[in-house]
Amino acid sequence: MRIRVLLMTFTVLFALTVKGQKEKKSMSLSQAVLGQYSLFAPESIFGFEWIPNTKKYAFVKNYRELWLSELKGEARKVISVDQINETIGSELRLLTAITWKDENTFYASFQNEFIVYHLNEKDGASLSLPTNAENMTLHPESGRVAYTVQNDIFYKKFSSDPVRVTNNDDPNIVSGQAIARSEFGITGGLFWSNDGLKLAFYQKDESAVHDYPILNINEYPGELKSVKYPMAGQPSEHAKIGIYDLEDESTQLIEARSGKESYLTNLTWTPNDEHLLFAEVNRGQDHLWLQVYNDDGQFIKTVFEEKSDTWVEPERPPYFYTGSSDVFAWVSERDGFDNLYLYSIENGLEEQLTDNAFVIKDVLKSTEDGSLFYTATGSNPLDTKIYKLSKNGKQHLLTPEAGTHSAKVHCNGKYIFDQFSAHNIPNKSRILKGDKVIKELIDADNPLAEYSVSPAEISTISAIDSTELYTRMIKPYDFDSTKQYPVLVYVYGGPHAQMITNNWLDGASLWMHWMANQGYIVFTVDNRGSAHRGVEFEHCIHRNLGKYELEDQIAGAKYLKRLPFVDNNRIAVHGWSFGGFMTTTMLLKAGEHFNAGVAGGLVSDWKFYEVMYGERYMDRPQENEAGYAAASLLNHAEKLQDDLLMIHGTADDVVVMQHSLSLVQKMVENGIQVDYFPYPMHEHNVRGKDRVHLMEKVLNYIKGHNH
Repeated sequence: MRIRVLLMTFTVLFALTVKGQKEKKSMSLSQAVLGQYSLFAPESIFGFEWIPNTKKYAFVKNYRELWLSELKGEARKVISVDQINETIGSELRLLTAITWKDENTFYASFQNEFIVYHLNEKDGASLSLPTNAENMTLHPESGRVAYTVQNDIFYKKFSSDPVRVTNNDDPNIVSGQAIARSEFGITGGLFWSNDGLKLAFYQKDESAVHDYPILNINEYPGELKSVKYPMAGQPSEHAKIGIYDLEDESTQLIEARSGKESYLTNLTWTPNDEHLLFAEVNRGQDHLWLQVYNDDGQFIKTVFEEKSDTWVEPERPPYFYTGSSDVFAWVSERDGFDNLYLYSIENGLEEQLTDNAFVIKDVLKSTEDGSLFYTATGSNPLDTKIYKLSKNGKQHLLTPEAGTHSAKVHCNGKYIFDQFSAHNIPNKSRILKGDKVIKELIDADNPLAEYSVSPAEISTISAIDSTELYTRMIKPYDFDSTKQYPVLVYVYGGPHAQMITNNWLDGASLWMHWMANQGYIVFTVDNRGSAHRGVEFEHCIHRNLGKYELEDQIAGAKYLKRLPFVDNNRIAVHGWSFGGFMTTTMLLKAGEHFNAGVAGGLVSDWKFYEVMYGERYMDRPQENEAGYAAASLLNHAEKLQDDLLMIHGTADDVVVMQHSLSLVQKMVENGIQVDYFPYPMHEHNVRGKDRVHLMEKVLNYIKGHNH
């Protein structure tokens, strides 16, 4: 009898223990939306920088403390924001941007304030810019900061008055800002020469560009704000490059040689500052010229030209990696994948440096011995790995571990800070010497270990032409293979984006896991046209946006319907921007496969979209009438048979509201009911706390209408 009681007690205790092990915390939707990069972010190192000409490195903790470490040794706190402010009278709130001038001196900035601090002397200075200053660009050696106020350029040095570089009364002339609506890898408009004595800048004349009205409801009464928005086929901006000489206060302007509406991009100075190089691309974006000018703005030569039947899209500047001011590396996808080519200004093409059947992503650094470091996918397009090209032309893989790696390379190239994550690795941070780990810094714990979050399943399916497509499936934490579940297909589908990657969470958002735990399968397929798969995969969409992308999303739907645990009659779809275009395309053109959808910030007709992006993929409407007509959702509005919610930010200046409102108009004309929700005064993305409201709106609609 006693044995039986003991056995029963043990059984109960074991059952309770097992039950306790399986019990996990539930994550709220608010936590999922707001906490992905804070509460649930794996431990990592922020702001890592090698200190020049030393074996020391620095990083930031809690956004408020600067820490320093020897290569061999423990890290120590050097100084805090409060100590800096108390010492030099600055008003920094956070340490978010650190630049080291030398072992003793660093710059930091937050919002419109820069500081310089000397560690040994424990002193420094503060530089405050106007509250409406933008595009701040520091030259560390001189301590000068270039910036813009409205459409003009200024620069300022610590403890000196500002100097005005441009003075244009015409509001259509914009200097020092990003041009071409930040396409072609353009992220800024100010470029210091290496010696800091000249400042190159972009300038655009928007006189011919349409003034697009956006209603500001926060004024009483409401008022219209106009933004310059060049729609496909319409007049575009005229770009120039300016060169300002600080010593004689003169400016030289460079114009495109192939036409006023050509693009000027990927600007860089030669190491000796004698020449300026940039890529000139015609408006049709199928012809590129790599141009060389001297520092006085005089044309020297065209180093090479590149043409394509689809598009050429330079996104990285010439990289002078040997120290020479004649020889540089150039990234081109002319042979089907982004590869490195060696050029000289004097002789043109010298040799092809890499011959990879995979994509180079970013050039990281060069070193004195002529080595070049870069990231690339390697054989798995979901990865990002670190490579080194030695002076002898041999390529070395430095991070064989699968995953997504980022790096900071030491000035001598011997040491690399590598931070990476993967499907089952939250984060690892370490120091490499070559391809060997010499110092482990972080091996992060799983921040979701206590929560009911199932790992995503990464797989592949075949497109109609047998192209391999990557998929991601997120199942409920309590998934039961004997049940049938509704599906939410999350789609983007456009160029320059890859939804599925080999990193922590596999490129997914935590709200997808929340949705899965509401009893859904959340599924994504990266269709043809998406990023990091090479020219054949990415360029097939030319002049036919939505055609091949839709074929691949249908292939995904058919795959889902073959799974025994999927409810074939309850497959919904959601996407934003290009994903909004795809969501609506899928419902209008393939409604038999999908049951409901939420389309955010959607493109309804590519003629309403801007010149730089739209014409790259579709050419001008006058040149591709059939392609525009086929892609236009306005021409298919009458086909809607499913529930559709359209969402748009009323201040969206990327995909303007004309897109969704025009589609609503077509629905009304066809007597079709459709749902619509505006986010007042939000731009292209709904950010901040309102994003919780957005996701509640999206997911509640899916749950209520996917039947």
